[in-house]
Amino acid sequence: MPIEQRYADTDACARYLMDVLGPDLRIAAPLGLGKPHELLNAIYRAISADATRSMRLYTALSLTRPQASPGLEQRFLQPFLERHFGADAVDPQYALDQARDALPANVEVHEFYLQSGAMLHSGSAQRSYISQNYTHVARDLVVQDINLLVQLVARREGPDGVHYSLSCNPDLTLDFLRLTQLAGKPRPMCVAVVHPDLPYLGGDAEVAETYFDVELRPPHSPPLFALPRAPVGLAEYALGLHASALVKDGGCLQIGIGALSDALVKALLLRQQNNIQWRRALVALDPAGVTHALAGWLGGLAPFEAGLYGASEMVMDGFMHLQRGGILKRRSWDNLALERAAAAGRLNPDTPGGHYLRGAFFLGSRELYAWLDATEAADPDAIDMCAVSNVNQLYGTHQSLAMLQRRGARFFNTCMMATALGAVVSDTLEDGSVVSGVGGQYNFVAMAHELPDARSVLLLRATRSSKGGIESNIRWNYGQTTIPRHLRDIIITEYGIADLRGKSDSECVEAMLAITDARFLDALCAEAKAHGKLAADFVIPESWRLHRPRHLRKILAPFRQHGELPEFPFGSDFSEVEQRLLPALEWLKHAGASWRGRLGLLLAACRPGEVAPGESEALARMGLADPLTLADRLQRRLLQVGLRRQVPTDRPAPPPADQPVNQPASGS
Repeated sequence: MPIEQRYADTDACARYLMDVLGPDLRIAAPLGLGKPHELLNAIYRAISADATRSMRLYTALSLTRPQASPGLEQRFLQPFLERHFGADAVDPQYALDQARDALPANVEVHEFYLQSGAMLHSGSAQRSYISQNYTHVARDLVVQDINLLVQLVARREGPDGVHYSLSCNPDLTLDFLRLTQLAGKPRPMCVAVVHPDLPYLGGDAEVAETYFDVELRPPHSPPLFALPRAPVGLAEYALGLHASALVKDGGCLQIGIGALSDALVKALLLRQQNNIQWRRALVALDPAGVTHALAGWLGGLAPFEAGLYGASEMVMDGFMHLQRGGILKRRSWDNLALERAAAAGRLNPDTPGGHYLRGAFFLGSRELYAWLDATEAADPDAIDMCAVSNVNQLYGTHQSLAMLQRRGARFFNTCMMATALGAVVSDTLEDGSVVSGVGGQYNFVAMAHELPDARSVLLLRATRSSKGGIESNIRWNYGQTTIPRHLRDIIITEYGIADLRGKSDSECVEAMLAITDARFLDALCAEAKAHGKLAADFVIPESWRLHRPRHLRKILAPFRQHGELPEFPFGSDFSEVEQRLLPALEWLKHAGASWRGRLGLLLAACRPGEVAPGESEALARMGLADPLTLADRLQRRLLQVGLRRQVPTDRPAPPPADQPVNQPASGS
């Protein structure tokens, strides 16, 4: 049937939906970018004000702009947030309210994946979280009697009528509506909220006008949520360099998002474009030759000739950079795409066809969104956005083709902690507090064990900062597990690679000790011996005792100084003055995490030292050039301490586990 209702007014559309569907709304909305915040906010406002109605929302990754703490953080962040996100940016109000435990009694919000660390202190979010594999979400939604599905879409008019693209989020919509039909359940009312800036992607993501019941085309749309580009430290680069040696030419690649993934992408580009310097960096990091030996049979040391095929639940900026760098180029057809290309007359025997990147959702910078739009226009077969069931698993009618597409697959994901026996913690703290979610990480790890010549590679920093000091991210044991030890495969820290597949427990412990920060080696080794998992006469090699941040900086600092490992490898959303402020502010936050540190800062503020280069510009950017109040003068002095301190070339370790910045479990 054609679309029944078309609206330009968001509030009018919300009233229509509530009138038609009755007092109890059970809403499904995409994760991440595809949520129509203004429509959801209109529905949420109306239901919050009417106790006779109720709303139950099923979604994930509700993106909100960072909330700055008062003081120096607010002075730095507020102008940046207004500039980066735009004055018209809209946050999902339910997420802001849930974060402070202020949801009304007639509203429930269930997410299977939380914005990393955003809901750690929300009792409501912690109780309502649903722990699921990404590929099981659509199946489980079917039994929730969803009566409304809302989604941002791109719209296109052509000779054959109006079509919509699910664009950033075909991931669950396609699977959910298909499974609803198979189960004989009533189809929910489907609302297409048109966003003019959303890239129009064809293939599986394109649907006919009849797919939706209601169209909302507001005259003005808030800007798309764009992730700021983060700096990459030397520890992240060490991880990326080790990981880049495991990627096989002609293989398949899955990567996530964040500094660790940016470091891996930059390392792959360095391998391709400046192979000599890339090898020198590897030799400097890997004097024992462990990474080189693994590269010999798992990856490679040469530049890419055949190139890589991307199959990742999340399409992010890294794939754009790899395609521009001539690495992401191995193409593959599937039957449906082949039929569509033939019908459109795009099959040319002299030109390679098919897609080089398959994904289920995308999220990243504005540059990524523009690249997706331009790529679709110039090369419609290049990118295949499809259901998550076609990306995160092998099972079903497409299994044989998926195995061919994903030959030599390397699935890179990030995690928070790992145990000496190879279990991995990626989403939940020991007390059960959920940081993010399982997402697709388990899917990719399990798939790596099923595919011939595939490997799961989990990346983590060896240490983190806490209020009590530095803690190891490699533990003897932990109260929560995302990936069980029987699925252990490859784990990488900045100190090297631990290949755990098929290894005995004692071999596993030794491999994990070899990538542990030296400050925690003796205690971890003693615990393994006490539990009978390591021979009593095992002796820690002296070379492992060099695994310290200072030694790592010494090794990699020359490569940073020569430009191979820049702090912002793909450009920065921060101004030059803001880039100078960042390390000072991070150091101040780290130094003030304990009462001893705060006392030290107050003493240092009495004598802040010599004036730093660019200090006056930095003070002006923070609004502290002419402080008026006592509090302002104190903030100025503290900032001067941070600016005038000799900041190391690398950045401080991440915040403690109760303030995690680790990437989500899927690495997305």
